[in-house]
Amino acid sequence: MWFAEYFRHDDEDLARLMKQAGVDHGVLRCPEKGDGSMAYDFLTLARLKKTFGDLGIDLRVIEPLPNDLHEPIKQGLPDRDAAIEKLIKLICTMGKLEIPILCYNFMAAFGWTRTSTVVPGRGGALVSEYDHRLMADAPDLLEQRIDEETLWANYRYFLEAVLPTAEEAGVTLALHPDDPPLSPIQGVARIFRSPEAFERALAMADSPSHKLTFCQGNFRLMGCDIPSTIRRFKDAIAFVHFRDTRGTPEHFVECFHDDGPTDMAAAMRAYAEIGFDGPIRSDHVPTLHGESNRRPGYETLGRLFAVGYMKGLRDAVAS
Repeated sequence: MWFAEYFRHDDEDLARLMKQAGVDHGVLRCPEKGDGSMAYDFLTLARLKKTFGDLGIDLRVIEPLPNDLHEPIKQGLPDRDAAIEKLIKLICTMGKLEIPILCYNFMAAFGWTRTSTVVPGRGGALVSEYDHRLMADAPDLLEQRIDEETLWANYRYFLEAVLPTAEEAGVTLALHPDDPPLSPIQGVARIFRSPEAFERALAMADSPSHKLTFCQGNFRLMGCDIPSTIRRFKDAIAFVHFRDTRGTPEHFVECFHDDGPTDMAAAMRAYAEIGFDGPIRSDHVPTLHGESNRRPGYETLGRLFAVGYMKGLRDAVAS
């Protein structure tokens, strides 16, 4: 396994710090343009691959799916095929630039969501929280509700349209769980909220390009034992989000990597046992004293703490 970190296009200082901490690989969020869409043309990504490469960070993952492609594909809107054609071009670009993994989710209308990002954690560090009671009276987000079977049909359409190109380009599509793993939220169904749902998805296509992002925090909220679930999906894990959560899908908080309910050493041991050969990154870290919390879950000090903790676990299980 190889450690990676999540970078925006202008995170050069963060990249320098992570390289000093021993991180050699990067996960890129495509840069946003003035109209809110994202830039993912060949020249933009080639320049970023070179910029981060010069800092010692090899970009290996793009995460998430660019935002202007999300909703047409997930909701099955009239411009879905046009969005898929743009996605196919992105996948071809990734193959040419040797960026082999695209981490995506199939959460329609909105992605991961929290009801607070300022809950005090250990020592007063700020963590995020989701409390479903606060969403009980929240209005529907869409004029027409999306049910689960519609989402499943849209997901099959997506796979059939893009997997042939992904295989040819040598790019793996790594499906991320719903966050939180609840359905519905604000009238929008969520389908990737159990291990069985992932097995159903994987059964839709037997392809080396069709795999999953094993986000530990979400699988723990599903009630999974993390080490045994790693072994359950040993042949399907392409990318790992190393994080932990405390609570239930209806009410949970993020936590420090060494302060949650999961046996993180056992999780790291399980990755070693299955011979996982892919990127693993920290995720949703606490905001520590002195930080602005401008990017909840993605400030710097918590990530540096996580990298050191993860490296220690890796070395311990390897000895």
